[in-house]
Amino acid sequence: MRFAFHSLLAGLISLNAVWAANLGAPAPTGTDLAQAQKHIAQKDWPAAVATLEKYTKANPTDAEGFNLLGFSLRNAKRYPEAIQNYQEALRLDPQHRGAHEYLGQAYVQLKELDKAKALLANLEKICGLKCEQYLDLKKAIDQAEKH
Repeated sequence: MRFAFHSLLAGLISLNAVWAANLGAPAPTGTDLAQAQKHIAQKDWPAAVATLEKYTKANPTDAEGFNLLGFSLRNAKRYPEAIQNYQEALRLDPQHRGAHEYLGQAYVQLKELDKAKALLANLEKICGLKCEQYLDLKKAIDQAEKH
Protein backbone atom coordinates (compact mmCIF):
# COMPACT_ATOMS: atom_id res chain seq x y z
CA MET A 1 0.00 0.00 0.00
CA ARG A 2 2.79 2.39 0.89
CA PHE A 3 4.52 1.73 -2.46
CA ALA A 4 1.29 2.40 -4.35
CA PHE A 5 0.84 5.68 -2.51
CA HIS A 6 4.38 6.78 -3.33
CA SER A 7 3.91 5.79 -6.98
CA LEU A 8 0.69 7.76 -7.11
CA LEU A 9 2.37 10.75 -5.48
CA ALA A 10 5.28 10.63 -7.94
CA GLY A 11 2.81 10.49 -10.83
CA LEU A 12 0.90 13.49 -9.50
CA ILE A 13 4.12 15.46 -9.11
CA SER A 14 5.13 14.78 -12.72
CA LEU A 15 1.64 15.69 -13.95
CA ASN A 16 1.84 18.86 -11.90
CA ALA A 17 4.95 19.78 -13.90
CA VAL A 18 2.88 19.42 -17.08
CA TRP A 19 0.08 21.58 -15.65
CA ALA A 20 2.61 24.16 -14.46
CA ALA A 21 3.97 24.34 -17.99
CA ASN A 22 0.46 25.32 -19.09
CA LEU A 23 -0.06 22.21 -21.16
CA GLY A 24 -3.67 21.50 -20.42
CA ALA A 25 -5.46 18.96 -18.31
CA PRO A 26 -4.00 15.50 -17.86
CA ALA A 27 -5.11 12.94 -20.44
CA PRO A 28 -6.73 9.66 -19.44
CA THR A 29 -4.17 7.16 -18.13
CA GLY A 30 -2.90 4.65 -20.66
CA THR A 31 -3.46 6.86 -23.71
CA ASP A 32 -0.85 8.14 -26.14
CA LEU A 33 -1.65 11.66 -24.98
CA ALA A 34 -1.02 10.72 -21.33
CA GLN A 35 2.26 9.08 -22.34
CA ALA A 36 3.25 12.21 -24.27
CA GLN A 37 2.46 14.38 -21.25
CA LYS A 38 4.70 12.14 -19.16
CA HIS A 39 7.53 12.53 -21.69
CA ILE A 40 7.02 16.32 -21.67
CA ALA A 41 7.15 16.42 -17.86
CA GLN A 42 10.45 14.51 -18.08
CA LYS A 43 11.68 16.82 -20.88
CA ASP A 44 12.23 13.79 -23.09
CA TRP A 45 11.56 15.69 -26.30
CA PRO A 46 12.35 12.91 -28.83
CA ALA A 47 9.97 10.52 -27.07
CA ALA A 48 7.30 13.21 -26.75
CA VAL A 49 7.60 14.06 -30.45
CA ALA A 50 7.36 10.41 -31.52
CA THR A 51 4.33 9.78 -29.31
CA LEU A 52 2.58 12.98 -30.39
CA GLU A 53 3.24 12.35 -34.07
CA LYS A 54 1.46 9.02 -33.64
CA TYR A 55 -1.30 10.69 -31.60
CA THR A 56 -1.98 13.50 -34.07
CA LYS A 57 -2.05 11.07 -36.98
CA ALA A 58 -4.76 9.09 -35.17
CA ASN A 59 -6.53 12.27 -33.91
CA PRO A 60 -6.20 14.80 -36.76
CA THR A 61 -8.82 17.17 -35.32
CA ASP A 62 -7.35 17.52 -31.82
CA ALA A 63 -5.87 21.01 -31.56
CA GLU A 64 -4.28 20.24 -28.20
CA GLY A 65 -2.38 17.31 -29.70
CA PHE A 66 -0.88 19.60 -32.35
CA ASN A 67 -0.15 22.25 -29.71
CA LEU A 68 1.74 19.72 -27.59
CA LEU A 69 3.58 18.43 -30.65
CA GLY A 70 4.59 22.01 -31.46
CA PHE A 71 5.72 22.52 -27.86
CA SER A 72 7.84 19.36 -27.96
CA LEU A 73 9.34 20.22 -31.34
CA ARG A 74 10.16 23.76 -30.19
CA ASN A 75 11.92 22.42 -27.13
CA ALA A 76 13.83 20.04 -29.41
CA LYS A 77 14.90 23.19 -31.37
CA ARG A 78 13.00 22.00 -34.47
CA TYR A 79 11.43 25.41 -35.07
CA PRO A 80 9.97 25.10 -38.59
CA GLU A 81 8.12 21.92 -37.63
CA ALA A 82 7.03 23.44 -34.32
CA ILE A 83 5.58 26.48 -36.10
CA GLN A 84 3.77 24.26 -38.58
CA ASN A 85 2.13 22.29 -35.76
CA TYR A 86 1.14 25.40 -33.80
CA GLN A 87 -0.44 26.77 -36.97
CA GLU A 88 -2.38 23.53 -37.39
CA ALA A 89 -3.60 23.79 -33.79
CA LEU A 90 -4.77 27.34 -34.52
CA ARG A 91 -6.44 26.25 -37.76
CA LEU A 92 -8.39 23.67 -35.77
CA ASP A 93 -9.09 26.03 -32.85
CA PRO A 94 -8.47 29.72 -33.63
CA GLN A 95 -9.04 30.60 -29.95
CA HIS A 96 -6.47 28.12 -28.57
CA ARG A 97 -4.62 30.19 -25.98
CA GLY A 98 -1.70 27.79 -25.56
CA ALA A 99 -1.00 27.62 -29.29
CA HIS A 100 -1.04 31.43 -29.52
CA GLU A 101 1.38 31.72 -26.62
CA TYR A 102 3.72 28.94 -27.70
CA LEU A 103 3.83 30.06 -31.32
CA GLY A 104 4.67 33.50 -29.98
CA GLN A 105 7.41 31.98 -27.82
CA ALA A 106 8.84 30.28 -30.92
CA TYR A 107 8.90 33.62 -32.73
CA VAL A 108 10.63 35.24 -29.74
CA GLN A 109 13.29 32.52 -29.83
CA LEU A 110 13.73 33.14 -33.55
CA LYS A 111 13.93 36.92 -32.90
CA GLU A 112 10.80 37.56 -34.98
CA LEU A 113 9.26 39.91 -32.44
CA ASP A 114 6.70 41.47 -34.79
CA LYS A 115 5.09 38.06 -35.29
CA ALA A 116 5.20 37.41 -31.53
CA LYS A 117 3.54 40.77 -30.87
CA ALA A 118 0.75 39.96 -33.33
CA LEU A 119 0.05 36.78 -31.37
CA LEU A 120 0.14 38.79 -28.13
CA ALA A 121 -2.52 41.08 -29.58
CA ASN A 122 -4.61 38.01 -30.46
CA LEU A 123 -4.29 36.77 -26.88
CA GLU A 124 -5.42 40.15 -25.57
CA LYS A 125 -8.61 39.83 -27.66
CA ILE A 126 -9.15 36.19 -26.67
CA CYS A 127 -8.53 36.35 -22.93
CA GLY A 128 -7.57 39.86 -21.86
CA LEU A 129 -4.49 41.40 -20.31
CA LYS A 130 -4.43 39.21 -17.22
CA CYS A 131 -4.64 35.68 -18.58
CA GLU A 132 -1.62 33.48 -17.99
CA GLN A 133 -0.81 32.98 -21.67
CA TYR A 134 -0.87 36.74 -22.37
CA LEU A 135 1.31 37.51 -19.36
CA ASP A 136 3.85 34.77 -20.17
CA LEU A 137 4.23 35.83 -23.80
CA LYS A 138 4.42 39.53 -22.87
CA LYS A 139 7.19 38.75 -20.39
CA ALA A 140 9.16 36.83 -23.05
CA ILE A 141 8.77 39.67 -25.56
CA ASP A 142 9.76 42.30 -23.01
CA GLN A 143 12.88 40.31 -22.06
CA ALA A 144 13.83 39.84 -25.73
CA GLU A 145 13.51 43.57 -26.37
CA LYS A 146 15.93 44.31 -23.51
CA HIS A 147 18.69 42.25 -25.12
